[in-house]
Amino acid sequence: MEENIKKKLVRNWFLTIQELICHEIENIENGSSYFETKVWSRNETKDEGGGKSRLLKNGNVFEKVGVNFSEVYGNFSNEFKKKIPRFNNSKNFWASGISIVMHMKNPYIPAMHFNTRYIITDHGWFGGGMDFTPCFKDSALEKIVKKKLKMMCNKHGKNYYKKYKKWCDDYFYLHHRNEPRGIGGIFFDYKKENWDKDFAFVRDVGIAFSYLFKEIITKKSKKRWKKKDKLIQNKKRGRYVEFNLLHDRGTKFGLQTGGNVEAILMSLPPTANWE
Repeated sequence: MEENIKKKLVRNWFLTIQELICHEIENIENGSSYFETKVWSRNETKDEGGGKSRLLKNGNVFEKVGVNFSEVYGNFSNEFKKKIPRFNNSKNFWASGISIVMHMKNPYIPAMHFNTRYIITDHGWFGGGMDFTPCFKDSALEKIVKKKLKMMCNKHGKNYYKKYKKWCDDYFYLHHRNEPRGIGGIFFDYKKENWDKDFAFVRDVGIAFSYLFKEIITKKSKKRWKKKDKLIQNKKRGRYVEFNLLHDRGTKFGLQTGGNVEAILMSLPPTANWE
């Protein structure tokens, strides 16, 4: 398959899942809050792509949720080129993806993160995943996540779930605190075994996330909470901030390739504390 066709298929899928999930979120909010949309360009003087950022704040269920699409291309700096795995001679790159972060009003609903991307340097590869960050121990939540992700992964490979769960657990870890960010999920990168099969897997990851966030909200949104629970949530959000600013690859990639700063930092929660 020609590279340009692959780009078009991937780009259109990321735009489709963006629209789908935004529609599902607004349905959950039931008219109380809607997304604001901003279209941005990577370079104002020449065509290097850009994206569409969608942000919803202060809803009845979602305190803050960002659903961002990007398609950027151009040249890496020589310094940044050395940091990109599986990159040989060319300085040119093309990258597209969708990134979602949900910070919930109810402390008993976990923060939820999802992203998938396709990057082309000397060759192309997929990456992405999802993870869930509850404020409190929640065995029922862990069972929901494990069941759905294992079932989805098993459609594509018998070892996928075990491999990508471990990758997620290892990646979403705050080494300076010696603690995990949340309960995990799945994470994968540099995936280039078979393009058609890899793309099918990426699409199923997006559909699985759509299913999971709706099921989790349905099960948890009626749980009552108190002011002390919000304080615990804000402390957990502080850990989220630490990870995203210190360790997150997507944050670093976006900032070092001229991405939209506001869109990149939409992953940060609306409030947080460290006390």
